[in-house]
Amino acid sequence: MSSGDVWIIGIAMTPFGRFPDKDLIDLAAEATLDALADADLTMADVNVLALGNVYEANSHNGQRLQKQIGQTGIPVYNVVNACATGATAVRTVMMAILAGEADIGLAVGVEKMGKMGMLGAAAKTREEKKVFEPKGRYGSVMKTEGVLGTGLMPGVFAQAGMEYAFKHGVTITHFAKVAQKNHAHSVLNPLAQYRKEFTLEEILSAEMISYPNTLLMCCPTGDGAAAAVLCSDARLRRLDPDVRRRAIKISASVMTSDPWSDSGQALSDVNTLTRMAADAAYEKAGIGPEDLDLVELHDCFATAELLHYDNLRLCEPGGAGDFIDSGAPWRDGKLPVNVSGGLLSKGHPLGATGIANIYEVVTHLRGEAGQRQIEGARVGLTHVIGLASACAVHILEAPVRR
Repeated sequence: MSSGDVWIIGIAMTPFGRFPDKDLIDLAAEATLDALADADLTMADVNVLALGNVYEANSHNGQRLQKQIGQTGIPVYNVVNACATGATAVRTVMMAILAGEADIGLAVGVEKMGKMGMLGAAAKTREEKKVFEPKGRYGSVMKTEGVLGTGLMPGVFAQAGMEYAFKHGVTITHFAKVAQKNHAHSVLNPLAQYRKEFTLEEILSAEMISYPNTLLMCCPTGDGAAAAVLCSDARLRRLDPDVRRRAIKISASVMTSDPWSDSGQALSDVNTLTRMAADAAYEKAGIGPEDLDLVELHDCFATAELLHYDNLRLCEPGGAGDFIDSGAPWRDGKLPVNVSGGLLSKGHPLGATGIANIYEVVTHLRGEAGQRQIEGARVGLTHVIGLASACAVHILEAPVRR
């Protein structure tokens, strides 16, 4: 086993958007080469590679990436874990370093989604003959989608938001304020898919997708990639002083899945596994939510962000509505959340998102975020959740500079 900490010494992401002239490997190579350059390294220095991708996961993409940027015979892990895929690639590399099998590793997340609609649901329009006979894993005689719960993302997060609203007095306006904030933040992010502000009235009057989420409260699909170079403590001490100066420590890396629950059999529980991950991460890092300077969390829908204020302990229990009303999660607030514009504006290429969130926090902790910089940021948290479910929380810290 390796002793010491694991550090991020190089990180990069492509712009998020739609790029018909680039394929999956082009995007992955762009982010990877930029991350290696950021660390002043080449593929010859890398001991392990993990590549995360969802929609082309059966294509040995890590090996395909190597063919484009350099094949050195190192172990390659191709990972898929829904929206937590990129964060899973980071954890895979981190565990290899902690196990002593590598001292420098590369984690890549990439997705090529284009304009596929509701995470692919729009493409499933084939008519089938209706035969009411038991079939499938559960012996159903008809589809239960929308009858006994839902597996479609807009429905899942709409229902989760409404449950919170009924319990804690939150209104649709509170959810809309989340979208208003994130769209405003995106204007300062040159890598965001969309960079346009919207008024609260525009957000509320947009097309309703799944109440209470209107179109402007839903993240877009798109293309993009992000990559991170991780390093052991021992190897970091032997690297160039400029690389050491910009290194960011991974103080906690935690992943959870769903514990069993009655309601979870019909509708995914997006709350419990996030609370479990957050609590474990705070304990591992030896800090509390009051020590955070910024957060990048999984706002696939506006309802999701509001829930996760509570799940990540950023506000008092039941106080997510008051938290957004107070202005605390705005860029100039007490605890900035999704300064990048979040998934709502930055975009959500599934495999890339987990590393892109880490990119945003690392950039602030280095003091390199330009106009959107959170001044004096030293500790940040990233969070992703993929239904099925998988949740990853990372706590990142800038060391005290001497």
